[in-house]
Amino acid sequence: MQHKDMATFWTSYINLFQERSDLLIRAFWEHIQLSLASLLIAVAIGVPLGILLTRYKRISEWVIGAAAVLQTIPSLALLGFLVLFVGIGTTPAIIALTAYALLPILRNTYTGIKGIDPSLIEAAKGMGMNSYRRLLKVELPIAMPTVMAGIRTSMVLIVGTATLAALVGGGGLGQIIMTGIQRTSNEYILFGALPAALLALALDFVLRFSEKRAAHAQGTTYKPLASVLLVALAIVGISIASFVQSDEPDLVIGGKLGPEPPILANMYKHLIEQDTGLTVEVVAPLGETSVNFNALRVGDIDLYPEFTGTVLGDLLGTDDFSYNERTSYEQARDGLLAEYGDVLLEPMAFQNTYALAMPRDQAEQLNAKKISDLRPYATKLHVGFSFEFMDRQDGYLGFEEAYGFSFEHVTSIDVSTRYQAIANESIEVSDVFSTDPQLVQYDMVVLEDDQSLFPPYQAAPLVSKTAIEEYPELASILNQLAGLGSVEEISELNYRVDINDEDPYQVAGEFLQEKGLLKDEKGVNTHEKPK
Repeated sequence: MQHKDMATFWTSYINLFQERSDLLIRAFWEHIQLSLASLLIAVAIGVPLGILLTRYKRISEWVIGAAAVLQTIPSLALLGFLVLFVGIGTTPAIIALTAYALLPILRNTYTGIKGIDPSLIEAAKGMGMNSYRRLLKVELPIAMPTVMAGIRTSMVLIVGTATLAALVGGGGLGQIIMTGIQRTSNEYILFGALPAALLALALDFVLRFSEKRAAHAQGTTYKPLASVLLVALAIVGISIASFVQSDEPDLVIGGKLGPEPPILANMYKHLIEQDTGLTVEVVAPLGETSVNFNALRVGDIDLYPEFTGTVLGDLLGTDDFSYNERTSYEQARDGLLAEYGDVLLEPMAFQNTYALAMPRDQAEQLNAKKISDLRPYATKLHVGFSFEFMDRQDGYLGFEEAYGFSFEHVTSIDVSTRYQAIANESIEVSDVFSTDPQLVQYDMVVLEDDQSLFPPYQAAPLVSKTAIEEYPELASILNQLAGLGSVEEISELNYRVDINDEDPYQVAGEFLQEKGLLKDEKGVNTHEKPK
């Protein structure tokens, strides 16, 4: 990665802010809505439950312990699990954020009430107050600063964790951060991270102010807490109202991380909307294979671009791969149809296959041209493989069987960070995709797969059983893409989106116009002369 001096960096950052302020405003607003909705639910559950536990001490430790266990579950694992049951979007994100925010509110409410001087409780009893009046007039007012401290802690936790919502289509500033990680762009990462940090500080300031008001208030007052919750409720209400008023699309198209899936998804959108009266929404990038396929299974998306090798190795768990492109596609198509009823339409021409790559200067130093050439250096090289690659038979699970050796120093990394890891020399070899624009950007060498570990990876629309039954015309519309797109052409499209920051929808449309599949505003194919 080329290092930039600070002046150049901040100039680039300011230019990005000026050019993509609309993206920032939309993502920032989504992040606020997501965070406040989660906070409201956590407060609605945590405060009453904390009060209830003070009356039933025998189960208090078990309930608080269960809330603590929720916080130990890795956020990515929880999100991936929720997608399978509730689909994608804000719902799984809010459920996960609420689970993480519950413990501080629950514990502080319980501790705040239980920590009240027993003599005060006895005095309240002596005045004839029943349990309900003691709670409202004595216990809650005294415990309010402690309760507010728990809400503060939860709010900051929510704002930070909410950046992961982008992985399941939940929106927010995480979309910008993920884009920056994928593009190894520090400007983009800061573009999303800085507003998230400022939002956390701002909300913490508001809640700290309310906490101090509660601490210094005389007598019974719930105004600090009530005012914060009313503002949060108003913002969330605006979000719900706008959602209710918005029209539902006829079809939703997903797509994995990286520039290529959103480009392909937008090709599908262009063709479907041109040739039908259907409205289409693209929610790519959505996450890795499991997130997209689970979303397809539960009906949150109707189709997404999938790869034949991924279907065979990951979705069907097939060990016996065919290395003939057509046979591989038919294996994938027939397997999906038989097991799930979903339809894999005709593939495009290019192969976005897995490959192993390393910096050119190092490859030349080791005289490495094919993967087998790495055998003498297997104990010395530091290798970083993506999580998905590590868990695939046509990835590292089948590597030793195919090549007869394994690497001693292997690190599991997120697919979006591998080029950063190569750039800062944390690793020297990584799995890549053959159409990655960063291969040119970072001057890397793709090593020949001389033992045929990787089966063909052709991109094809994967359409759910429900969608293809309701809209059978999708097959003929999307099969127009069959056989189109060379590796060089798709790499160029990826470069335009990932490096030049162009809009995937526009890039996809221009490609289709060049191929004569998309008409201009006058209804004329742009590769033909108007008659």
